Amino acid sequence: MIYPRRRVPRGLGEGALGGVWKGAGAAPAGTRKAARVAVAALLGASLAVAAVPAGVHAGLACAFLDAGCPVTEEPAGRLPQVTRLTAAEVTFGGAYVALGDSYSSGEGVYRPEDARVDDGAGRCHRAVGSYAPLVAGAHPFGGGTGFWACSGATTGQLLRGQHGQRPQVERVGAGTSLVTLSIGGNDAGFAPVLTGCIIKLPWSSACVDQDAEVRRRIGELRAGMRAVLSEIRVRAPEARIVLLGYPRPFPASPSGSVNNLGVADQRWLNDMTRRLNDVVREVAGEFDRAIVAFGGPGSVEYVDAYEAFDGHEVGRPHPYLNGLILDVQELTVDPRSFHPTAAGYRRFAELINERIAAGPGRPMNNVLVSTR
Repeated sequence: MIYPRRRVPRGLGEGALGGVWKGAGAAPAGTRKAARVAVAALLGASLAVAAVPAGVHAGLACAFLDAGCPVTEEPAGRLPQVTRLTAAEVTFGGAYVALGDSYSSGEGVYRPEDARVDDGAGRCHRAVGSYAPLVAGAHPFGGGTGFWACSGATTGQLLRGQHGQRPQVERVGAGTSLVTLSIGGNDAGFAPVLTGCIIKLPWSSACVDQDAEVRRRIGELRAGMRAVLSEIRVRAPEARIVLLGYPRPFPASPSGSVNNLGVADQRWLNDMTRRLNDVVREVAGEFDRAIVAFGGPGSVEYVDAYEAFDGHEVGRPHPYLNGLILDVQELTVDPRSFHPTAAGYRRFAELINERIAAGPGRPMNNVLVSTR
């Protein structure tokens, strides 16, 4: 800021300083500045010895050096203020989009006669009793909600589309603040695996004989998971992405046969579920560590649901998973088989809501920039 030149205080005018330049013409600006500094220093020292109040020193500095003069005008502008957002502020600032497979669509409680969630709900078996509508109804999402999970979805179908519908990932946009999904079970082929385990002779080892093939599919899941998470991150780089794992389907220590599944069969299916969850957890962890390393916004979080149905597995008195449901007239297996019941989906909603409140266990790098 440029200040107008101030008059030299009375008593310190020509009589004191005029003789310095008398007869010499106009002195260079630098020389005049140096002289003023010298005089101010001498006067300052003299006044200090004389115990003159500090206010006089400030007046001299302003008069001789154009320094220390009070500013009487507001600055032209202010620097932007940056505020780090909490996990809850990130979550509710935009839209909630629910993606995934049958464990997210609500297959276990879907009935064809029920009211449709949307135009494509019939083929994808989206049900209002799934955890996604429960989560959506429990929070004030600023950008609204979208429920696009589809029964039978694989990682590839999340990217390419299913039943002639748009790919699920295309429902995610820059305004999305929360994405939830369960995915991977169909890549591992769990539906046909279960069929092979049930439709067999009681003493047959056909169930566990699938071990090598299932392990191979689970191992190949990493590439598909990375592709899905990468696409979601590109479309919604500031969102929280919450991956829900699968629950253990049978008791940790089975005591007898259930739906033609012996104790060894149940233990093996439990183990394959854990292996599948481990891959989902590992890939989610890789992505989130990369976000932290680069200081990026958003998160990728894994919700461990393996023990979530403990005491309520298939075969228990009050199961959170349907057992085998047969259509006697059609002689077919009902798709609700081995999917969560209404109580199971409520338990899933509890897990998601708990994670929403708790956050990823680290500070979010999302910020709000304000110029006010």
